[in-house]
Amino acid sequence: MPYYFFKYFLENKYNKSLDVILKNTLLKKIGANNTTYKPVDFFKKQRIVPSEIDLYFRQDTLRGYVHDMGAAMQGGIGGHAGIFSNSNDVAKIMQMFIQDGNYGDQIFFSKSTIDYFNKCYYCEKGNRRGLGFDKPQIDDSSPTCGCVPMSSFGHSGFTGTYAWADPENQIVYIFLSNRTYPSMENNKLSNNNIRTEIQRVIYNSLK
Repeated sequence: MPYYFFKYFLENKYNKSLDVILKNTLLKKIGANNTTYKPVDFFKKQRIVPSEIDLYFRQDTLRGYVHDMGAAMQGGIGGHAGIFSNSNDVAKIMQMFIQDGNYGDQIFFSKSTIDYFNKCYYCEKGNRRGLGFDKPQIDDSSPTCGCVPMSSFGHSGFTGTYAWADPENQIVYIFLSNRTYPSMENNKLSNNNIRTEIQRVIYNSLK
């Protein structure tokens, strides 16, 4: 929910749409040239994996247009959904975060801003999430392998994505898939903990 408000705030502050703000202030400058909202406007469809055969809302195969219904009703540009990317670009963005907002000798965010969005404010009340990122496990409901430090942060996406950054061990782990294709009823990725078990293999290799 906060991301709906963040979008509203940013677009009103800069008097531009969120996709333009993001491209001009961050993506172009770090070389994330495969990251964009509404990729069908910029890339051939053959480069974009399909998201779902949607037979309940849009009655079409979703390819290059956001899967999330809330973002779709905002024209494909949501504060919480709608961005398409590849693993290399996502890794650049996460690397920028673990470098305290710095990338390529440019400062995009202050360290205090990164810390503010990365803090678990209500861990003691059973809510592990930070303001901007998901945080590691505090109970059996875990977004990670259970083997990462509390300083780490990231996000697991509904469509089968996963991005996790660990500043303590200088690790960025990206997993991209389209698990909702052909249907979002496919839950094998989560049921078998594929993303987090790969993460466990990475951390076990450090020992």
